[in-house]
Amino acid sequence: MFVIRPVTMNDLERLEQLAALAGVGLTTLPRDRALLKKRIQKSIRSISEFADRPGGESYLFVMENTETKQVVGASGIVSKVGGFEPFYAYQIEKTVFESAAINIRKEVPILRLVEEHDGPCEVGSLFLDPAFRGDGNGRLLQLVRFLFIAEHPEAFEHTVVSEIRGIIDDNGHSPFWEALGHHFFGIDFPQADYLSVVSKKFIADLMPDHPIYIQLLPKSAQDVIGKAHKDSVMAVRNLEDEGFVFADRVDIFDAGPVITCERDQIRTVKMSRRGNVARITDAPVQSPVYMISTAGAAADFRACKSAIEVNASDGSVRLPDATAAVLDLRIGDAVRYVPLHAKERP
Repeated sequence: MFVIRPVTMNDLERLEQLAALAGVGLTTLPRDRALLKKRIQKSIRSISEFADRPGGESYLFVMENTETKQVVGASGIVSKVGGFEPFYAYQIEKTVFESAAINIRKEVPILRLVEEHDGPCEVGSLFLDPAFRGDGNGRLLQLVRFLFIAEHPEAFEHTVVSEIRGIIDDNGHSPFWEALGHHFFGIDFPQADYLSVVSKKFIADLMPDHPIYIQLLPKSAQDVIGKAHKDSVMAVRNLEDEGFVFADRVDIFDAGPVITCERDQIRTVKMSRRGNVARITDAPVQSPVYMISTAGAAADFRACKSAIEVNASDGSVRLPDATAAVLDLRIGDAVRYVPLHAKERP
């Protein structure tokens, strides 16, 4: 089985290995030990000093193989982006040029730089070791964050966004960056991606704030605007199943899509239910697969996927003993649960 739990400092070495596997473009899981250590420290602090209102807290979760104790994936949430380091994106808009003299009216698509200091909640840092993909593991790792949000909605902004990795090849080449950002920054994409983790100040210093006419960009750059990296396509589908839609915004470096959903309209948040453990059994449980987590203190959060039986009258659940052991649950303990797949109903 796999369990998802808050990150600890003991996970640093394995997260380094996962970051190396992830390659270029996964900005929030940097290939830098010192930055990863800071990310872990911030998550530990955010969990231990859990806030009941969003203030830029960062939560990082890891997926652990319960048999080998090996961490195989990670995913994260930032309760609110912006603040001292703004959230940057390109908004896709249209401007109109019109000439009455020759009876021509033309809509021209542009990219307008957006700088938000009071931004939304953001989910990111999603990566699963390729050796463990399949069997719903990636979906669990991605969607379990919404189960955490459902248990603590007051701690997160009302709008949730996800910046999807854009088109980048295995050598770190980004057609969009080469056509646009490289001319103003004079550095290659991997270096710009790394610097954006260290500090975003250089973006304000060097990025032009005037509109970019999309049709003036090379076709290779135009073709990747709003397109997801091949390794992120399934993640986008999962988020679309949750209610996320393209926000007509793209990343300023690789032009990957920014997708969004109102917090309380996310399927997992809206459909998840709270109940108590009524029975723990060693007999097989026949039901659809659920995401199930502990309920209550953020520091005690644990989650996994499992077949469970739900009592429709009071919401209580019957659990396999293996699931109860992984989540450290006893009779009467509170849990939160939702079907893993959107087509199922709780």
